[in-house]
Order: sequence, then structure tokens, then C-alpha cells
Amino acid sequence: MRWADGFIAVDWGTTNRRAYLVDSDGRQAGEFEDARGVLSLEPADFPAAVAEIRQKLGDKPLLLAGMIGSNRGWKDAPYVPCPASIDDLVAKLVWVGEREAIVPGLSYLGDGRADVMRGEEVQLLGGVAAGLVDSNALVCHPGTHNKWTVLHQARIHSFRTVMTGELFSLLKEHSILSDLLQGTVGDDDVFRNAARHAVFNESLPAELFSVRASVLLGQMKKEDAASHASGLLIGTDVRIGLAVPTGAQVVVMGRPELTRLYAAALGQANREAIELDGEQCFVAGIQEIAKRI
Repeated sequence: MRWADGFIAVDWGTTNRRAYLVDSDGRQAGEFEDARGVLSLEPADFPAAVAEIRQKLGDKPLLLAGMIGSNRGWKDAPYVPCPASIDDLVAKLVWVGEREAIVPGLSYLGDGRADVMRGEEVQLLGGVAAGLVDSNALVCHPGTHNKWTVLHQARIHSFRTVMTGELFSLLKEHSILSDLLQGTVGDDDVFRNAARHAVFNESLPAELFSVRASVLLGQMKKEDAASHASGLLIGTDVRIGLAVPTGAQVVVMGRPELTRLYAAALGQANREAIELDGEQCFVAGIQEIAKRI
């Protein structure tokens, strides 16, 4: 087997999967995304789901990352403890077959808390490998579960997860605010003002209920409620992330629609941020892993 002849990289998450064909020159020669996340599959379904990827992108070796290596995935890939580098990930690859390897996630124990990640580690270290992220940086990786990661000498030193995306989804679907949160969240003055307030004030539970009261009493337009609530949540998230005492470069990595909001909230905290596309960083990271196999 020659990884240099090309391979397929898969970012396989809880609710969706993204696969990329990387050719012998390191270029993306094809890709697809669908909703076949690990929770949509039973254990016996994974061989067929992997075969489906090859049917779409070619008969190549597979490097898989994300929740595919969890206890709900194809095969459990035990967490590598922090601090960790790309070489540490390569050393702990879990092979399912002769041509299928799963990248392990990372764990953190310290400061009286525990944390885990799967998939983000490839993007974070890929950004460093590609020269897009300083070897010493603070990286925000927004999503359902946002990660704040401290990079030190090109290794993931520590990280903290904040359930901001999931909290917004729960409020939108199952709370007294649900009818107010169906609108579009925009990077506007409403969002920025709420984010600034949350960055400098620790009153999130009370402020969230105030969204409803403000609309009822005519102090806020209903169409602004979603942006205001999102600003409160993301501003609180930023306050947690910036509690790390560092003057290092701040990077926001992920999907552009989310990095834009987090960069705006960081601006309200008087911190400039570089925005990076998570997909680009994932491919860079997985290529670095393939080079070392």
C-alpha cells in the first residue's frame, strides 16, 4: 500500500460525514458530504458505509477522523492525552483493516476538570503544519461544542469545550424562548452589543429570560431576539475562552458562518482574530498524518 499514490480523508462526525480524495500531488481531486453521521448507523452498517465512500471517490486507502473512532463509531480509537503532536496521533492510529486507519482523539485532565475532542485535533495541528497558525496560539473552534485550544510549540497543550451551539439549539427547540429564536442570526449591532455585554458580565441565565421580557414589553423587536440571544451565548463563550492568560495569536477556525460571529464577539472583547476555514485545515492535517505512515 502506498499512501503517496493518493488516499481518501474522512471527517466523520456525529450527524454528517465529509470525504476528500487526495491525489498523489496532494491536491483535492474530489469530495462529498452527506448526513451519514455515526448516529445514523448501526455497528454492522459501517463496512457498507465505508465501501460507499470508495464507490464515490475510488479504491484508495482511508484515513478517518472524528466520531468514527468513538464508542459509537466503527472502532474505538482511545484518546491520546495532552500535550500531543501530530507524531503522537500517528503513533496511536487504530487500524481496522490493512487500508483503513482511524485517527485517535485527544483528552485533557487538569485544573480540576476533564475534556475530550475528536476531529478538531486534525484541523488544529493541520493549521500549524500548513503555516496558517502560529506554533503558540489560542484557537477557537466553534461548532455544536466549541473548543478553546492552547497550542504550545506546535503541540496541543490544553483545551476546553463550551456547549454553546447545543445550548442555542436547545433554547431554540425546547425553551420558553423557542418562538423568538427562529429568525436569522446576523453579525449586526444587536449581536455585537449583546456579545459585548456578555463578555464583561456574568449574568447569562438572567439575560436569557430578559430576551422574552424585552419583546413582551416592547423593548426589543421580535426579529432581533435570535441575534441578541446568540450574542449573549457567544459572548459568554468568548469570556470563558479568554480566561486563559495568554497574549498569543487568536485564531477562529471552522465554518465561515460561525467564525464570522466569533470573530465579531472577540472584537467586542478587544481581541483581533484570524479566521480560517476548518475544511482547509483538516485536509492539511490529514496529509501530514499520511506522510508519516
